[in-house]
Amino acid sequence: MSTTQTEATAWPRLVADIGGTNARFALETAPQKIEKVEVLPCNDYDTVVDAIREYLKRVSEPKISHAAIAIANPILGDWVQMTNHHWAFSIETTRQSLGFETLILLNDFTAQALAITCIPKDELVQIGGFKQVDDAPKAVIGPGTGLGVSGLIPSKAGWVPLAGEGGHVSFAPFDDAEIMIWQYAKQKYGHVSAERFLSGAGLSLIHEALSAREGIKRQKLTPAEISERALSGTSPLCRLTLDIFCAMLGTVSSNLALTLGASGGVYLCGGIIPRFIDYFKSSPFRTRFESKGRFDAYLAAIPVYIVLSKYPGINGAAVALANHLAVSALPAAAGQTADKSKT
Repeated sequence: MSTTQTEATAWPRLVADIGGTNARFALETAPQKIEKVEVLPCNDYDTVVDAIREYLKRVSEPKISHAAIAIANPILGDWVQMTNHHWAFSIETTRQSLGFETLILLNDFTAQALAITCIPKDELVQIGGFKQVDDAPKAVIGPGTGLGVSGLIPSKAGWVPLAGEGGHVSFAPFDDAEIMIWQYAKQKYGHVSAERFLSGAGLSLIHEALSAREGIKRQKLTPAEISERALSGTSPLCRLTLDIFCAMLGTVSSNLALTLGASGGVYLCGGIIPRFIDYFKSSPFRTRFESKGRFDAYLAAIPVYIVLSKYPGINGAAVALANHLAVSALPAAAGQTADKSKT
Protein backbone atom coordinates (compact mmCIF):
# COMPACT_ATOMS: atom_id res chain seq x y z
CA MET A 1 0.00 0.00 0.00
CA SER A 2 1.34 3.45 -0.95
CA THR A 3 1.91 6.26 1.52
CA THR A 4 -1.03 8.25 0.21
CA GLN A 5 -3.33 5.24 0.46
CA THR A 6 -2.20 4.69 4.06
CA GLU A 7 -2.86 8.33 4.90
CA ALA A 8 -6.33 8.20 3.41
CA THR A 9 -7.43 5.16 5.40
CA ALA A 10 -5.58 5.35 8.75
CA TRP A 11 -7.86 4.91 11.78
CA PRO A 12 -8.76 6.03 14.31
CA ARG A 13 -8.93 9.74 13.55
CA LEU A 14 -9.26 12.51 16.10
CA VAL A 15 -12.23 14.83 15.58
CA ALA A 16 -13.19 17.73 17.80
CA ASP A 17 -15.56 20.65 18.22
CA ILE A 18 -14.15 23.47 20.35
CA GLY A 19 -16.22 26.38 21.64
CA GLY A 20 -15.48 29.17 24.05
CA THR A 21 -16.56 27.08 27.05
CA ASN A 22 -16.13 23.40 26.21
CA ALA A 23 -13.98 21.26 23.91
CA ARG A 24 -15.64 18.09 22.64
CA PHE A 25 -13.31 15.35 21.46
CA ALA A 26 -14.00 11.97 19.87
CA LEU A 27 -12.41 9.18 17.87
CA GLU A 28 -13.70 8.35 14.41
CA THR A 29 -12.98 4.63 14.08
CA ALA A 30 -14.62 4.20 10.64
CA PRO A 31 -16.45 6.60 8.32
CA GLN A 32 -18.91 8.52 10.55
CA LYS A 33 -18.51 5.99 13.36
CA ILE A 34 -17.94 8.31 16.33
CA GLU A 35 -16.82 6.83 19.62
CA LYS A 36 -15.41 7.83 23.02
CA VAL A 37 -16.82 11.35 23.13
CA GLU A 38 -15.41 13.44 25.98
CA VAL A 39 -16.27 17.01 26.91
CA LEU A 40 -13.44 18.97 28.54
CA PRO A 41 -13.83 22.50 30.00
CA CYS A 42 -11.50 24.82 28.07
CA ASN A 43 -10.60 26.78 31.21
CA ASP A 44 -9.06 23.64 32.74
CA TYR A 45 -6.19 23.71 30.21
CA ASP A 46 -3.58 26.31 29.38
CA THR A 47 -3.36 25.37 25.71
CA VAL A 48 -5.23 23.40 23.08
CA VAL A 49 -2.29 20.95 22.99
CA ASP A 50 -2.74 20.26 26.70
CA ALA A 51 -6.45 19.54 26.19
CA ILE A 52 -5.80 17.18 23.25
CA ARG A 53 -3.11 15.31 25.15
CA GLU A 54 -5.43 14.92 28.12
CA TYR A 55 -8.15 13.48 25.90
CA LEU A 56 -5.80 11.02 24.19
CA LYS A 57 -4.55 9.96 27.60
CA ARG A 58 -8.10 9.33 28.80
CA VAL A 59 -8.97 7.16 25.82
CA SER A 60 -5.59 5.39 25.86
CA GLU A 61 -4.85 6.33 22.26
CA PRO A 62 -1.20 7.39 22.00
CA LYS A 63 -0.96 7.38 18.20
CA ILE A 64 -3.16 9.48 15.91
CA SER A 65 -2.20 10.28 12.34
CA HIS A 66 -5.07 12.47 11.17
CA ALA A 67 -7.14 15.05 13.04
CA ALA A 68 -9.73 17.74 12.34
CA ILE A 69 -10.98 20.43 14.69
CA ALA A 70 -14.08 22.55 14.28
CA ILE A 71 -13.65 25.74 16.28
CA ALA A 72 -15.84 28.75 17.09
CA ASN A 73 -13.61 31.16 15.23
CA PRO A 74 -12.83 32.38 11.73
CA ILE A 75 -9.94 30.44 10.15
CA LEU A 76 -7.93 32.99 8.20
CA GLY A 77 -4.50 31.37 8.08
CA ASP A 78 -2.11 29.41 10.27
CA TRP A 79 -2.58 31.52 13.41
CA VAL A 80 -5.75 31.02 15.46
CA GLN A 81 -6.73 33.47 18.20
CA MET A 82 -9.98 32.35 19.79
CA THR A 83 -12.60 35.10 20.07
CA ASN A 84 -14.25 33.88 23.28
CA HIS A 85 -11.33 32.15 24.97
CA HIS A 86 -7.64 32.76 25.64
CA TRP A 87 -6.28 29.91 23.51
CA ALA A 88 -4.09 31.15 20.65
CA PHE A 89 -1.96 28.84 18.52
CA SER A 90 -0.33 28.01 15.21
CA ILE A 91 -2.01 25.12 13.40
CA GLU A 92 1.30 23.85 12.01
CA THR A 93 3.13 24.10 15.35
CA THR A 94 0.25 22.27 17.03
CA ARG A 95 0.40 19.52 14.41
CA GLN A 96 4.13 19.08 14.96
CA SER A 97 3.81 19.14 18.77
CA LEU A 98 1.25 16.34 18.70
CA GLY A 99 3.02 14.30 16.02
CA PHE A 100 0.05 14.29 13.64
CA GLU A 101 0.53 13.78 9.90
CA THR A 102 -2.59 15.85 9.20
CA LEU A 103 -4.31 18.57 11.21
CA ILE A 104 -7.03 20.73 9.70
CA LEU A 105 -9.14 23.40 11.36
CA LEU A 106 -12.47 24.76 10.16
CA ASN A 107 -15.09 27.14 11.45
CA ASP A 108 -17.54 25.39 13.75
CA PHE A 109 -20.56 26.35 11.68
CA THR A 110 -18.90 25.23 8.47
CA ALA A 111 -18.67 21.88 10.26
CA GLN A 112 -22.35 22.11 11.23
CA ALA A 113 -23.18 22.60 7.56
CA LEU A 114 -21.09 19.59 6.50
CA ALA A 115 -22.87 17.47 9.11
CA ILE A 116 -26.15 18.11 7.29
CA THR A 117 -24.85 16.05 4.35
CA CYS A 118 -24.90 12.84 6.41
CA ILE A 119 -27.56 13.45 9.05
CA PRO A 120 -30.15 10.67 9.62
CA LYS A 121 -33.77 11.63 8.96
CA ASP A 122 -34.78 10.68 12.49
CA GLU A 123 -32.58 13.50 13.80
CA LEU A 124 -34.60 16.14 11.93
CA VAL A 125 -37.94 17.69 12.91
CA GLN A 126 -39.71 19.49 10.07
CA ILE A 127 -41.42 22.81 10.73
CA GLY A 128 -43.70 23.67 7.81
CA GLY A 129 -42.97 23.83 4.12
CA PHE A 130 -43.10 21.05 1.59
CA LYS A 131 -40.53 18.61 0.24
CA GLN A 132 -37.01 19.93 -0.21
CA VAL A 133 -35.67 20.33 -3.73
CA ASP A 134 -32.82 17.95 -4.48
CA ASP A 135 -29.49 19.48 -5.48
CA ALA A 136 -30.60 22.95 -4.39
CA PRO A 137 -28.73 25.14 -1.87
CA LYS A 138 -29.38 24.54 1.82
CA ALA A 139 -29.29 27.24 4.52
CA VAL A 140 -27.83 26.45 7.95
CA ILE A 141 -28.40 28.75 10.91
CA GLY A 142 -28.28 28.25 14.65
CA PRO A 143 -28.71 30.38 17.77
CA GLY A 144 -26.64 29.25 20.73
CA THR A 145 -23.87 31.06 22.57
CA GLY A 146 -23.72 33.14 19.38
CA LEU A 147 -25.48 32.95 16.02
CA GLY A 148 -23.91 30.61 13.51
CA VAL A 149 -24.69 30.97 9.80
CA SER A 150 -23.59 28.84 6.87
CA GLY A 151 -24.91 27.13 3.80
CA LEU A 152 -24.34 24.23 1.45
CA ILE A 153 -23.98 24.78 -2.28
CA PRO A 154 -24.27 21.81 -4.67
CA SER A 155 -21.45 21.16 -7.11
CA LYS A 156 -20.28 18.30 -9.33
CA ALA A 157 -17.69 17.48 -6.67
CA GLY A 158 -20.30 17.35 -3.88
CA TRP A 159 -21.62 19.82 -1.34
CA VAL A 160 -19.53 22.95 -0.78
CA PRO A 161 -19.94 24.55 2.69
CA LEU A 162 -19.80 28.31 3.10
CA ALA A 163 -17.44 29.74 5.71
CA GLY A 164 -18.82 33.13 6.70
CA GLU A 165 -19.79 35.26 9.67
CA GLY A 166 -23.43 35.89 8.81
CA GLY A 167 -24.44 36.12 12.46
CA HIS A 168 -22.88 39.58 12.52
CA VAL A 169 -24.97 41.12 9.74
CA SER A 170 -26.93 44.22 10.77
CA PHE A 171 -30.30 43.37 12.31
CA ALA A 172 -33.37 44.82 10.57
CA PRO A 173 -36.47 45.23 12.79
CA PHE A 174 -39.79 44.04 11.34
CA ASP A 175 -42.42 45.91 13.36
CA ASP A 176 -42.86 48.63 16.02
CA ALA A 177 -41.99 46.31 18.91
CA GLU A 178 -38.76 45.26 17.24
CA ILE A 179 -37.92 48.87 16.40
CA MET A 180 -38.17 49.69 20.10
CA ILE A 181 -35.98 46.71 21.03
CA TRP A 182 -33.49 47.63 18.30
CA GLN A 183 -33.32 51.22 19.58
CA TYR A 184 -32.66 49.96 23.11
CA ALA A 185 -29.82 47.75 21.86
CA LYS A 186 -28.51 50.53 19.60
CA GLN A 187 -28.19 52.88 22.54
CA LYS A 188 -26.42 50.21 24.55
CA TYR A 189 -24.06 48.73 21.94
CA GLY A 190 -23.91 50.94 18.87
CA HIS A 191 -24.03 48.44 16.01
CA VAL A 192 -26.81 45.88 16.44
CA SER A 193 -26.13 42.56 14.76
CA ALA A 194 -28.53 39.66 14.34
CA GLU A 195 -26.49 37.80 16.96
CA ARG A 196 -27.31 40.49 19.55
CA PHE A 197 -30.83 39.07 19.69
CA LEU A 198 -30.56 35.54 18.29
CA SER A 199 -28.43 33.95 21.00
CA GLY A 200 -28.73 33.03 24.65
CA ALA A 201 -27.61 36.52 25.67
CA GLY A 202 -29.99 37.91 23.04
CA LEU A 203 -32.99 36.35 24.76
CA SER A 204 -31.99 38.18 27.93
CA LEU A 205 -31.49 41.43 25.98
CA ILE A 206 -34.99 41.25 24.47
CA HIS A 207 -36.44 40.68 27.95
CA GLU A 208 -34.42 43.60 29.30
CA ALA A 209 -35.70 45.94 26.58
CA LEU A 210 -39.33 44.89 27.11
CA SER A 211 -38.97 45.35 30.88
CA ALA A 212 -37.63 48.87 30.32
CA ARG A 213 -40.59 49.69 28.07
CA GLU A 214 -43.06 48.50 30.68
CA GLY A 215 -41.25 50.33 33.49
CA ILE A 216 -40.57 47.06 35.27
CA LYS A 217 -37.52 46.88 37.51
CA ARG A 218 -34.89 44.88 35.67
CA GLN A 219 -34.69 41.22 36.65
CA LYS A 220 -31.45 39.46 35.86
CA LEU A 221 -32.98 36.32 34.42
CA THR A 222 -30.91 33.73 32.59
CA PRO A 223 -32.06 32.54 29.16
CA ALA A 224 -33.10 29.23 30.73
CA GLU A 225 -35.20 31.03 33.36
CA ILE A 226 -36.87 33.19 30.71
CA SER A 227 -37.76 30.10 28.65
CA GLU A 228 -39.02 28.22 31.71
CA ARG A 229 -41.29 31.07 32.84
CA ALA A 230 -42.51 31.59 29.28
CA LEU A 231 -43.49 27.97 28.77
CA SER A 232 -45.01 27.51 32.24
CA GLY A 233 -47.27 30.52 31.77
CA THR A 234 -46.04 32.22 34.92
CA SER A 235 -44.73 35.33 33.14
CA PRO A 236 -46.52 37.00 30.21
CA LEU A 237 -43.45 39.19 29.67
CA CYS A 238 -41.20 36.13 29.32
CA ARG A 239 -43.70 34.59 26.91
CA LEU A 240 -43.66 37.77 24.82
CA THR A 241 -39.85 37.66 24.92
CA LEU A 242 -39.79 34.12 23.56
CA ASP A 243 -42.40 34.94 20.92
CA ILE A 244 -40.35 37.89 19.67
CA PHE A 245 -37.15 35.83 19.71
CA CYS A 246 -38.77 33.18 17.48
CA ALA A 247 -40.26 35.82 15.18
CA MET A 248 -36.85 37.46 14.79
CA LEU A 249 -35.35 34.07 13.98
CA GLY A 250 -38.04 33.62 11.33
CA THR A 251 -37.07 36.90 9.66
CA VAL A 252 -33.33 36.25 9.69
CA SER A 253 -33.79 32.64 8.51
CA SER A 254 -35.98 33.71 5.59
CA ASN A 255 -33.47 36.41 4.65
CA LEU A 256 -30.80 33.72 4.47
CA ALA A 257 -33.10 31.41 2.48
CA LEU A 258 -33.75 34.16 -0.08
CA THR A 259 -30.07 35.08 -0.30
CA LEU A 260 -28.99 31.49 -0.99
CA GLY A 261 -32.07 30.40 -2.91
CA ALA A 262 -32.30 27.64 -0.31
CA SER A 263 -35.11 25.53 -1.74
CA GLY A 264 -33.09 22.58 -0.42
CA GLY A 265 -34.28 23.52 3.06
CA VAL A 266 -33.33 25.61 6.08
CA TYR A 267 -31.65 23.76 8.95
CA LEU A 268 -31.85 25.15 12.49
CA CYS A 269 -28.88 24.05 14.58
CA GLY A 270 -27.61 25.10 17.99
CA GLY A 271 -28.62 24.24 21.52
CA ILE A 272 -31.55 26.61 22.08
CA ILE A 273 -34.42 25.52 19.80
CA PRO A 274 -34.39 21.77 20.69
CA ARG A 275 -35.21 22.71 24.30
CA PHE A 276 -38.75 23.84 23.39
CA ILE A 277 -39.70 22.07 20.17
CA ASP A 278 -43.40 21.68 21.00
CA TYR A 279 -43.77 25.42 21.61
CA PHE A 280 -41.62 26.28 18.60
CA LYS A 281 -43.92 24.40 16.22
CA SER A 282 -46.73 26.86 16.98
CA SER A 283 -44.54 29.90 17.71
CA PRO A 284 -44.49 32.98 15.45
CA PHE A 285 -41.41 31.56 13.68
CA ARG A 286 -43.08 30.01 10.63
CA THR A 287 -45.55 32.85 10.06
CA ARG A 288 -42.72 35.37 10.14
CA PHE A 289 -40.53 33.14 7.96
CA GLU A 290 -43.14 33.29 5.22
CA SER A 291 -43.94 37.00 5.64
CA LYS A 292 -42.06 38.46 2.66
CA GLY A 293 -44.69 40.16 0.52
CA ARG A 294 -44.36 39.04 -3.09
CA PHE A 295 -42.19 36.09 -2.01
CA ASP A 296 -44.60 34.63 0.55
CA ALA A 297 -45.42 31.65 -1.68
CA TYR A 298 -41.74 31.03 -2.51
CA LEU A 299 -40.86 30.79 1.20
CA ALA A 300 -44.00 28.84 2.12
CA ALA A 301 -42.69 25.94 0.02
CA ILE A 302 -39.29 25.77 1.75
CA PRO A 303 -39.10 23.22 4.58
CA VAL A 304 -37.38 24.14 7.83
CA TYR A 305 -35.75 21.43 9.93
CA ILE A 306 -34.70 21.46 13.58
CA VAL A 307 -31.47 19.48 13.88
CA LEU A 308 -31.42 17.16 16.89
CA SER A 309 -27.95 15.64 16.40
CA LYS A 310 -25.99 15.57 19.64
CA TYR A 311 -22.55 16.37 18.19
CA PRO A 312 -23.00 17.82 14.69
CA GLY A 313 -19.72 19.77 14.89
CA ILE A 314 -17.82 16.53 15.42
CA ASN A 315 -19.64 14.81 12.55
CA GLY A 316 -18.91 17.75 10.28
CA ALA A 317 -15.24 17.78 11.25
CA ALA A 318 -15.09 14.11 10.27
CA VAL A 319 -16.60 14.91 6.85
CA ALA A 320 -14.09 17.73 6.33
CA LEU A 321 -11.20 15.46 7.26
CA ALA A 322 -12.36 12.71 4.90
CA ASN A 323 -12.66 15.24 2.06
CA HIS A 324 -9.20 16.64 2.80
CA LEU A 325 -7.55 13.23 2.83
CA ALA A 326 -9.32 12.18 -0.36
CA VAL A 327 -7.99 15.26 -2.16
CA SER A 328 -4.50 14.77 -0.68
CA ALA A 329 -4.45 11.22 -1.99
CA LEU A 330 -5.08 12.25 -5.61
CA PRO A 331 -2.10 11.74 -7.95
CA ALA A 332 -0.02 14.76 -8.94
CA ALA A 333 -1.26 14.35 -12.51
CA ALA A 334 -4.73 15.30 -11.29
CA GLY A 335 -3.43 18.62 -10.07
CA GLN A 336 -3.00 17.68 -6.39
CA THR A 337 -0.01 16.55 -4.37
CA ALA A 338 -0.06 14.72 -1.08
CA ASP A 339 1.57 16.95 1.50
CA LYS A 340 1.13 15.57 4.99
CA SER A 341 2.19 18.81 6.63
CA LYS A 342 -0.26 20.93 4.68
CA THR A 343 -3.04 22.38 6.78
